[in-house]
Amino acid sequence: MTGVNRRKLLKGALGALAVVPLTACGGGGSSNGRLRVAFPTAGAKESLDPHTSSLFVDQARAKALFDTLVGYADDMSVVPRLAESWEPDATGTRWLIRLRDARFHDNRPVTADDVLYSYRRIADAATASPARRQFAAVDFAASRARSASELELVLQAPDFEFPSVWGAPATEIVPAGTTDFTAPVGSGPFRFSSFQPGRPAVFARFDGYWGGPPTPAELEFVPINEESARVAALMSGQVHYIHDVSANSAKLLQGDSRAQLLAASQGTMQAVALKIDRPPFNDPRLVRAVLSSVDRKALVDVALSGHGQLGNDLFGMGLKYYPQDLPQRGRDVDLARDLLRQAGAEGLQFELLTSAADPYFESAATLIAQQLGEAGMRVTPRMGPSETYFSDIKKNGVAAHTRTATLPLTTFMGQRMRGDAGSNNYTGYRSPEFDALFTRALSTVDQAGRARLLADAQRLARDTSGLVIWGFSDWNVAVSSAVTGVRPAPPNSLDWARFDRAALG
Repeated sequence: MTGVNRRKLLKGALGALAVVPLTACGGGGSSNGRLRVAFPTAGAKESLDPHTSSLFVDQARAKALFDTLVGYADDMSVVPRLAESWEPDATGTRWLIRLRDARFHDNRPVTADDVLYSYRRIADAATASPARRQFAAVDFAASRARSASELELVLQAPDFEFPSVWGAPATEIVPAGTTDFTAPVGSGPFRFSSFQPGRPAVFARFDGYWGGPPTPAELEFVPINEESARVAALMSGQVHYIHDVSANSAKLLQGDSRAQLLAASQGTMQAVALKIDRPPFNDPRLVRAVLSSVDRKALVDVALSGHGQLGNDLFGMGLKYYPQDLPQRGRDVDLARDLLRQAGAEGLQFELLTSAADPYFESAATLIAQQLGEAGMRVTPRMGPSETYFSDIKKNGVAAHTRTATLPLTTFMGQRMRGDAGSNNYTGYRSPEFDALFTRALSTVDQAGRARLLADAQRLARDTSGLVIWGFSDWNVAVSSAVTGVRPAPPNSLDWARFDRAALG
């Protein structure tokens, strides 16, 4: 099978779809067959270059073909991958990394030179890597390979959280000198077989993988952009795994013996970003008015259909370094009205940008407009195109829905909230006090002291950053009932979109 007939899949109700035997797709039902996984894709713009990946399908394909120095546990703490061990010097500016015995698909060993080449390429502006900023503090002139299996990375400033950078999306290790990714060579559990942009990608089992040979003989990424078509493909047996399942589809799948819903709690931050670097939200009273007007429980109950957790206006609930002692922010419409009066902004009008880029955005926008209306604000939701939505809202409007999957808290704080974060700082937050706390935290060798400083920085940002984090949606994927070896896992974690241990019954 080279694709899925979407018109056929969409025809009729899901429950009326006939079950297509797995063997009809050419892989068979045994554990050594072809595992088919369905993701939305970017069509003709796609590439297998892991350093330019931005979509979840890019990251999943990169995880299959390549590997990183470390991965993330569910709480975003680091676990070893290609790096067997690491240690900083007393200043936190020199990191010695020892590599495990691992090989690329062409049987070359993974060496320190490969790591240095990969990181230099990521840091090069010409690559346009989303991970570039995470390597901005590396002094590559001073960094070096000590041996084939040891390297030293030198930083321009202390950072005792630096290992968390090595597992970020788009930080995969490629062979030194690689510039062509049409048939890439990696060190991941699967090796390249075939790929065309906008078409399925097929990878084969790599028996020399350092973690042991994968269970499936082949892995096929099937492009299906419409969620309803992905669900139908799973129910009819044409694929074995589907990415990004909304709460409504989750209810359908939970009652069907043909599928297993895998839900990771608190997988995705759901928020509204208020741009505090421009009117009207450059007035902190109006930011507080919005924070006070939002009914977070109603949003979780209605927009997320109960498949999520209340947000408390901070990213990273449940992750390492998240301050657990914060009281839950409630709704206070009277306070919101009083703040509007103080600011001379009664009847405040603004547009709330939203999109179908996330299945929860549109319904949340409608409900938030109603809630803010009860405090005297007139909010108009405006839909934007899914394809360019997240890049559009970086520069346009004054308020927009946004989301972020799980990331290490220090990565989020550095990339989204620090004053020099650039366009990834969606709200235009600038706080010298926050920056100072964050910098002190990274340069603190004692982990307990570092945790206290990071908690202080987060408490400051909670009230002033312009992020209205109203909830955390469950991260839902689904597999065929015949599939084993895949577990619920938050996005960006080591076990998310991990298919080398998947087996078909």
